[in-house]
Amino acid sequence: MSRGAAIRLRPRSLAAVVIASAIGLMAFLWPLVLTPAPGATGGGTAPLLFALLLPVVLGVVLVEMSDGGMDVKAIALLGVLAAVGAVLRPMGAGAAGLETVFFLLVLSGRVFGAGFGFALGAITLFASALLTAGIGPWLPYQMLGAAWVGLGAGLLPPAKGRLEVAMLAAYGAVAGLLYGVALNFSFWPFSTQGEAALTFVPGAPVTENLTRFLTFTLTTSVGWDLGRALTNAVLILITGRSVLGALRRASRRAAFEAPVRFVDTARAAEHR
Repeated sequence: MSRGAAIRLRPRSLAAVVIASAIGLMAFLWPLVLTPAPGATGGGTAPLLFALLLPVVLGVVLVEMSDGGMDVKAIALLGVLAAVGAVLRPMGAGAAGLETVFFLLVLSGRVFGAGFGFALGAITLFASALLTAGIGPWLPYQMLGAAWVGLGAGLLPPAKGRLEVAMLAAYGAVAGLLYGVALNFSFWPFSTQGEAALTFVPGAPVTENLTRFLTFTLTTSVGWDLGRALTNAVLILITGRSVLGALRRASRRAAFEAPVRFVDTARAAEHR
């Protein structure tokens, strides 16, 4: 757990994160082990994932509140950063893979911890979808992918100064690429009918379908994914030092891990 973590991953909240991640992996990878029904579409599994994912993500917050691992300051900060991310995302989406939201998820996860990064990623993408009317069968996958980006940032090893910024920039680039790969996988089995080299083949060996998926990714989306990776790295290199400093000052002032003591002011005045 990083120092100043706003959401501490205690056993129950850690279990919630593991459950959400397991649900996500099943939603992404099930075509490799199960044969889709004829005429199936990606929207068939997404509503179920949506229904399962949101309570689990909210459970991270609720469990930590009941455990005393998250206070109103952390909730307020989560709301503010999610709102900022929701506003940033439309500023970059739609142009050559430029995504302006992920650098904030990486820096926030680094400062406030893996649990906070997980919740922030999911809530930010959900808030952005509400803001831009972008709710659809793709949203649960986007939420979980962004949650993993924030989670991973909070699990990176200790580093300081320029080394830390360089490490975060490299992580942002890799995370941007992997996010794109994951999102491709969510719809690839249902979107390439007729393209022999790219089409998912139900019941085929896993290695064969993975080869087809790699061809699909390199052919259709590698430019977009590289744009996202480059945007993440550049924004973190440019803003990392100042944003990390601002977030750490907020963390110190909030004192998330300081014990809370209630004092009877009237009695305290009597003893003065």
